[in-house]
Amino acid sequence: MDSERRKQLKELYKQMKPDMGILAIKHNGKNKYYLEGTQYLRSTTNSTKFKLNFGNHPNRQLQKDWQKDGKESFTIEVLEKLKYDEDETKTDYSEELAILKILWEEKLLQQGARLY
Repeated sequence: MDSERRKQLKELYKQMKPDMGILAIKHNGKNKYYLEGTQYLRSTTNSTKFKLNFGNHPNRQLQKDWQKDGKESFTIEVLEKLKYDEDETKTDYSEELAILKILWEEKLLQQGARLY
């Protein structure tokens, strides 16, 4: 691969914007949710599955239920994706994700769900 093509690929990579939003892990039998707001949905999903499968997820109650009831009892899904701002210089969306997570928590609680 020539150096010009390599530069083009690097620039394209820098311009890529990963999906961000609210990730939900639902215990189907208990109608109980674990929510996480993240700027990297794909990698957070993979990381969360890895942690749960190997017994080291930081939410101990979720981890306990995962081990007791098995991964078949859970659904992992993206509840909502957050769109990027028109301002290209903005890189930190943690505040928007935190607000979006709170809104989803309220919505799920109103529907009778419980939260981890």
